[in-house]
Amino acid sequence: MKVLVVDDHVIVREGVARLLAAIDRVEIREAETTQDALAAFRRERPDVVVLDINLKGGSGLELLRRLRSEDPDTRVVIFSMYSDVVYATSARRAGAIGYVSKSATSDQLLTAVRRAARGETYVDTGIAEEMALSAFSPQEPSSQLTARELEILRMLADGRSLSDIADTLGVAYKTVANTCTRIKEKLGVERTADLIRFAIENQHIRVLGQTRDVSSRID
Repeated sequence: MKVLVVDDHVIVREGVARLLAAIDRVEIREAETTQDALAAFRRERPDVVVLDINLKGGSGLELLRRLRSEDPDTRVVIFSMYSDVVYATSARRAGAIGYVSKSATSDQLLTAVRRAARGETYVDTGIAEEMALSAFSPQEPSSQLTARELEILRMLADGRSLSDIADTLGVAYKTVANTCTRIKEKLGVERTADLIRFAIENQHIRVLGQTRDVSSRID
């Protein structure tokens, strides 16, 4: 089995590679940016891609859609610091076969990769429980937002300016501004400050699976 690990942190890639080495006859390739990942994918044609959401050069979810458009049979496991059910749902809609948060156990990531190789879905237990509970809960306003809209909302709550967000995502300032307008319309708010307040009060910004307190939101 050939696995492509895509993450912009070397220590994470190395750790995942060591973990996956426990799988018999596994070949592991690594990529840091969306561009490197796309090139490696086309060159190696991996059986499974382990993919982070936040990457240099763009969004992991956008890369996921790109990979799926090139090969609909691509099996991608999202391995992300976000343990929010909203992100997991967005990943699933984008075509991911698995979702594991970086706060999950190593066994869960191994299970996700093995099951992905067999064409089976897997969501780590913590997120799966949240998803099951959310099915019986009133729909939250944030459920209307796309993965990119959630990403921009998170950056706004971190104090990032629109121009900084545009530079980070590699898109035009106008694109970010237009996206913010759509978010406001979906959430029924008028000002950017209201978006930031919404993100904080509704606790949709998480690091390593832990919801941040208002006083310590740094990402």
